[in-house]
Amino acid sequence: MRVFRGLDELPPFHRPVVTIGTFDGVHIGHRAIIQQIIAKAREVNGESILVTFEPHPRMVIGVSEKPISLLQTLEEKIAALQQLDIDNLVVVPFTKAFSEISASDYIKDFLVRHFHPHTLVIGYDHRFGNQRNGDFNMLERMKQEYHYILEEIPMKEIENSAVSSTRIRQALAAGDVQKAALYLTRPYTLSGQVQQGAQIGRTLGFPTANILPDSEQKLIPAIGVYAVNVFHHGQSYQGMLNIGFRPTVTQSNQAAIEVHLFDFNQTIYGEHLQIEFMARLRDEQKFASLEELTSQLASDREQAIRLLNKV
Repeated sequence: MRVFRGLDELPPFHRPVVTIGTFDGVHIGHRAIIQQIIAKAREVNGESILVTFEPHPRMVIGVSEKPISLLQTLEEKIAALQQLDIDNLVVVPFTKAFSEISASDYIKDFLVRHFHPHTLVIGYDHRFGNQRNGDFNMLERMKQEYHYILEEIPMKEIENSAVSSTRIRQALAAGDVQKAALYLTRPYTLSGQVQQGAQIGRTLGFPTANILPDSEQKLIPAIGVYAVNVFHHGQSYQGMLNIGFRPTVTQSNQAAIEVHLFDFNQTIYGEHLQIEFMARLRDEQKFASLEELTSQLASDREQAIRLLNKV
């Protein structure tokens, strides 16, 4: 898959079959749409092109809406799409100025000028241009002038895509990382840099790496303790992770993300970890003593190992 970050240096595409969307999560609903453009490109002996936006449009124009939490960073989205058979990914910078171009200019100066689509595969509810005035019907009216074929993504597939995104966010907000994995077709991941913490876990025999997520917009699963797989420099480790306020040892009002890697004793401050959420073990809770906490951590470790070895 060729990846183009911007519109300035796009090559001529051969009989391009184009679809457009945010594709956050690249989940099971998205994959049905992606397979449609891949199949169409093969049918016409052309190239498949997926166009997406960075940042997410709602972060630019959704001022009055609740801020959106992303299922993927851009780099995670690219990595997921590289596992599929798309020929080209074009990442378009989404700006306020871009959101304000007229719907007719969107078709002429964005779609046609940059992609010259042979076939445009778009959902029935796709909206574009200033005030989102453009729609599928407008694309239908303009197809003769600009010489593209227009195909509609069936309503059922669009609804499945939307429902999957909603259900993934709901599942993660409830800590149900296994349900989220079903919709994503893979474990939910979180990546970040290891920061130095208070090192309380080390005194209990459970040293932890404090994680600063790569993106402030990334969705963080519910407060609680999880069984996880952790990737460091290409090596995989089992571990357990806590998202929460550490009520037994601190009075913090800011949630922290701490992961304890099993059979691991390296100093990794400033380094990067990728975490796969495999199962939720329990709620975060306050213990009467550090001894009770240590005992529970030992129990959590055994439970996590059992769960992770079943996968």
